[in-house]
Amino acid sequence: METEIPAMLRAREGVAPERFTFHSARMRMQHVTKEELGKMDGDSDRCALELSDAPVDVLGYACLVAIMSMGHGYHRESERRLRGVAAKNGRDVPVVTSAGALVDGLRTLGAKRVSIVTPYMKPLTELVKSYIEAEEIEVLDTISLEISNNIQVGSRDPLALTEISKDLQVKGADVVVISACVQMPSLESIPAVEERIGLPVVSAAVCTTYQMLKQLGLQTSVPNAGALLSGRY
Repeated sequence: METEIPAMLRAREGVAPERFTFHSARMRMQHVTKEELGKMDGDSDRCALELSDAPVDVLGYACLVAIMSMGHGYHRESERRLRGVAAKNGRDVPVVTSAGALVDGLRTLGAKRVSIVTPYMKPLTELVKSYIEAEEIEVLDTISLEISNNIQVGSRDPLALTEISKDLQVKGADVVVISACVQMPSLESIPAVEERIGLPVVSAAVCTTYQMLKQLGLQTSVPNAGALLSGRY
């Protein structure tokens, strides 16, 4: 959230008139486990309240798996609740969760079947798969990198996914999710993988950026960020 989304919006500033500022409040989480994710989500109300002190136009909840680990469809409940928290503080603005944004992005691309790469341990990847399938999108294949340390996830080389994705089953898929995690860098690999496989390639960060721009009523176009942010949708 604090690296790739600003990078995409800064790239957009090179081709569009709008300018952006970024404001962060952090929920604590060091290891990506179901227990820590639950505690992290419980901290989200505090973050929404703190951020709504600033004149923000949209709020983004960064952790996809924190939402998805809370049960099917939870992104809708979270988005409603956090918007209410901000509204009570005088800032009634849209709330975008990366979990909801991923689902919305896949639907926007017309995806019925997807394959995904995650940094998570396999049980958490299964939760993500189940969540997506509960939204009536079939998950054909998954790759779990099984990294539990959140700092290590965020420190990965984004271009490593160009090679990792070669082991992913993409035949029969409509879209590939190269990183089902806002924390795992992937932006630089997206154009190369799209060109190689001939399918739309997204990440949680790309989908979150798309949804933020959509909620702001701005053109959903970012250079070199893949099909979803090509401006065609």
